[in-house]
Amino acid sequence: MKILITGITGLFGSYLAKEFTVLGEIHGFRRANSSLRLLEGIKFPITWHEGELSDIESLETALEGMDMVVHAAGKVSFDANDESSLHRINVVGTTNLVNAMLNTGIKKLLYVSSVAAIGRSPELTQVNENFKWVESPLNTDYGISKYLAELEAWRGEQEGLDLIIVNPSILLGKISDNRSSSDIYNYVIDENSYYPKGDLNYIDVRDAAKQAKELVEKEAWGERFILNRESISYKEFFEKMAAAFGKKAPAKEISPLMLKTAVFFNAILRRIGVSKSPLNKKTAMISQQKIFFDNTKVNRLLESRYYSLDETLDWSK
Repeated sequence: MKILITGITGLFGSYLAKEFTVLGEIHGFRRANSSLRLLEGIKFPITWHEGELSDIESLETALEGMDMVVHAAGKVSFDANDESSLHRINVVGTTNLVNAMLNTGIKKLLYVSSVAAIGRSPELTQVNENFKWVESPLNTDYGISKYLAELEAWRGEQEGLDLIIVNPSILLGKISDNRSSSDIYNYVIDENSYYPKGDLNYIDVRDAAKQAKELVEKEAWGERFILNRESISYKEFFEKMAAAFGKKAPAKEISPLMLKTAVFFNAILRRIGVSKSPLNKKTAMISQQKIFFDNTKVNRLLESRYYSLDETLDWSK
């Protein structure tokens, strides 16, 4: 089987490549200037195809002869200034890929979405794959873009594609991967003092990649699966991380007033280019929410064993 992976140079894409190599020949779709750092040291060949999600012709050329596509490419950002680029990359890019697959007759698609695309509601503390998207102040621009991209993937299924959608929670990789999950590591490494009162949902990136591969092996087409190990309070998560890294854990719960003040000043610092923190009004609200993205469905099908948080943190260093 020939498998084309978009986003193969990113965190999840690189681990998906390592898992899916047992199923067939790996082909990578990347931009000409993409860094291959996360794929250094791999022990299997990758056939490269250069192009852009905005260029349907380059997509159709890359799709020639493929049996399956793993669509892991996308933009992750919680910056309000990135709304248009999130839509362009995540929604329009997925639309173009789906159309290119339909045009070239490639049937099988594994789409990597996010728990952010499931949506949130202030009234609910647990959601699963059946939760219907609702307008909510907790929905970020990133979540909206992934939700709309999912709709494009489902359109493709209605027009003939075999589709599996996975919705991973926060992916924990290595600190050296230097991807979005590194922000949460750095928060503890920098020995910040405060923790939010909400919950964090996470999964080891190796577990998420393995589950995605096993879902394809099970031929779970036409389904959507949350990939999540557990929900844990930020307080406990930070304490475990601090112990693993030999750092002092955040010990003070941040008050609503302090959080509001932090959001205000971070907005100013972002404007002048001093801060890269994703903290804004919506991410602040989310950090205070108690919620569990229910992983019952994938666990029933796969009976997965997960790395413990201690094992993940020890490996991440």
